[in-house]
Amino acid sequence: MIYSKEVEEMTCVAQGVHHGCAPIPEEAKWVQAKEIKDISGLTHGVGWCAPQQGACKLTLNVKEGIIQEALVETIGCSGMTHSAAMASEILPGLTVMEALNTDLVCDAINTAMRELFLQIVYGRTQSAFSEDGLPVGAGLEDLGKGLRSQVGTMYGTLKKGPRYLEMAEGYVTGIALDADDQIIGYQFVSLGKMTDFIKKGDDPNTAYEKACGQYGRVADAVKIIDPRKE
Repeated sequence: MIYSKEVEEMTCVAQGVHHGCAPIPEEAKWVQAKEIKDISGLTHGVGWCAPQQGACKLTLNVKEGIIQEALVETIGCSGMTHSAAMASEILPGLTVMEALNTDLVCDAINTAMRELFLQIVYGRTQSAFSEDGLPVGAGLEDLGKGLRSQVGTMYGTLKKGPRYLEMAEGYVTGIALDADDQIIGYQFVSLGKMTDFIKKGDDPNTAYEKACGQYGRVADAVKIIDPRKE
């Protein structure tokens, strides 16, 4: 340790009382986090790349400083999917400090890691007040039964109006319109369910029909349009 001449010549003054860092809530306990191993919690965060072409939602489950579970969801950039694949291999087993300083391939994922780090070390996790935290595997609950990301894709123009392309329920196949051409519902197919039906032996047409559904007043529609063609 090197000190300047000015510091060397200073008179020593006692620091007095110091109670340590403020405790943060972790898995239903108040913890004075002094080392990486003192950190636990499950949380989510969102990151974006410099051109803001795509975004990443990252979910981490940390136990005693070690990332035990990582869910990486990306949107808006085709290359991010490959980056997410690499990040899912890289993150488990790292400490949160290592992960913060590891190249996670995509800037959006790196930014998401930064945002999660801040939440985790400040005690703002989803499991802050859950006794023993959340089990490894809880991250998959974000995806639902079909293990697919909750995606909403909409498009609209002033001239032709809105188009629903994908909802949480699935890929939108039809938009129901009333007599005033206003949307009153939509039809969809759950691609995850359809794939599962095919894997179980159904032919594609049967699987498609079984995976279809609708929302809203579709039965009252004057007409139903294909959002990708009309």
